Amino acid sequence: MSDVMHSTVRESWLRRLGDQGRALRLPRLLRKGVASNGESWLPVVLVLGAIAAVAYADHIVVSISLVYLYILPLAVGAIFRRKISYSLIAVCILLHDYCSPRYINPGLRIFHNLSAMLCFAFVVWVIQRYIRQREELAKTVQQQRDALLQDVELAAQVQRMFLPLGKPAIAGLEVAGMMQPAKGLSGDYYDYIPIDAHTIQIVIADVSGKGVSAALLMSATAAATQLEANHERNMLGIVGRLNTGILSVSDGEHYVTLLLAEIDAHKRTLNYVNCGHNPALLFRSETGRVTRLDSSCAPIGISAEEICDLASADLSAGDVLVLYTDGVTEAQNALGEEFGTERLSALLERSSALSAESLMSTIFSSASDFCNQVRFADDVTILVVKCNFDGSM
Repeated sequence: MSDVMHSTVRESWLRRLGDQGRALRLPRLLRKGVASNGESWLPVVLVLGAIAAVAYADHIVVSISLVYLYILPLAVGAIFRRKISYSLIAVCILLHDYCSPRYINPGLRIFHNLSAMLCFAFVVWVIQRYIRQREELAKTVQQQRDALLQDVELAAQVQRMFLPLGKPAIAGLEVAGMMQPAKGLSGDYYDYIPIDAHTIQIVIADVSGKGVSAALLMSATAAATQLEANHERNMLGIVGRLNTGILSVSDGEHYVTLLLAEIDAHKRTLNYVNCGHNPALLFRSETGRVTRLDSSCAPIGISAEEICDLASADLSAGDVLVLYTDGVTEAQNALGEEFGTERLSALLERSSALSAESLMSTIFSSASDFCNQVRFADDVTILVVKCNFDGSM
């Protein structure tokens, strides 16, 4: 039994060493770009087989010389490293000299072989130079791509600096927020700004469009919003100043939907202004139903005159406020169906007893499961505020 096991192990190691040896030998013959893709032995077999086929044709054809047919496998032979490619020229000349049955004067035969060798060398040189230029171009493009990815990652890190790091300590309120970019950079933004011991302002925004321009406008919006913390916290005044600032830096084609809300845990009131953003959802614990807080004015950054109305609502213990971007409701499954506000409202009604953090995670995981095969096509931002005025969850 021991001999059988030792024999089996020995054969396994021999096969493994043989495979590793072949893997190490063949790529040395090939250029780096060829050796890293697919089976390394296949191009070697094709080129050598083509040379053998030409040599056989050269052997059976007596009437004319087929020496220049060797150009075809030599051209393909550019996949080999430079020394190997030029060595194949000598192999082809020797095969032609040996296989060709035609009788030619020795001096003329030498001249014929030398001229063919020079022709082959020129063809191989041209192809090798072309391939080398392509490899250098590919290397440059890869370096630029890597540098761009590093810049995007740095920009994403700067964006994350605008997001809140901790949770506000407002008695009677439980707040949780998250933002998941669809790509490296995001056009979404959220924040919460404590006003005093019992009052907080929360904001969620979504920049139209995607890409770098949307991300830059988002950063401008976040910076302007945080600078407003030093001003009087009048929401209509804040929206007006944000509109002026965003309008001055936008290109006229991009705008920002924004919802700014102020919650007073002592008075149990909610005041908000919705500038073209998705309607916030307010779950009423007394009725068990969800109320939509629709927009009251146009998105900011569209017109110089921003005329908005301030809306308000009373809050009770157990009420839950959910703010979100369209990345949640417009998430699509494989059939093209959207997650939609109705599903989100039903989920809120079923899960209202959860904590703010758990409810936020439930909303995200439900939308993610809904579009599992397609994935999110847009940035996803969710902000949940749960009223816990009497200390109950």
